[in-house]
Amino acid sequence: MTERRGMMKLKVMRIHPNAILPEYAHPGDAGLDLFSIEEAVLSPGDSKLIRTGIKIELPKGTEAQIRPRGGLALKHQITILSTPGSVDEGYRGEIGVIIINHGKADFQVKKGMKIAQMVIKPVLHVEIEEVSRLTNSQRGEGGFGSSGILGKNSD
Repeated sequence: MTERRGMMKLKVMRIHPNAILPEYAHPGDAGLDLFSIEEAVLSPGDSKLIRTGIKIELPKGTEAQIRPRGGLALKHQITILSTPGSVDEGYRGEIGVIIINHGKADFQVKKGMKIAQMVIKPVLHVEIEEVSRLTNSQRGEGGFGSSGILGKNSD
């Protein structure tokens, strides 16, 4: 939980001998890759908690968001339930990833496979103020689908 040269430290503890530390694949990437320590087969429609073999200690005032990997989603229709999954600052248990197979074929998770990405984000805390009225806005109460499906310049 230290900060040096503008870089925050994420403390990571391996709790399994096959655990791989999270890593950025490329300079400038937002997400750290998370790796499986186990094998599993997910049939179409199945979901499973996949273990990573690591625990983390987040910097103060942050959370870890567990997000799907674009390549797995595009090529295999594999994504994450409860996405983004939020890991709170005070959590000290093993990081697990709930993946689901939305595809039409079985999907095999292998040991050492990149199964998700973890993005560290700041968290804002707010003070709750109960009110009897909210200010008006241009959108108002328009909810699901209220903005339509076509862009402004669509034919």
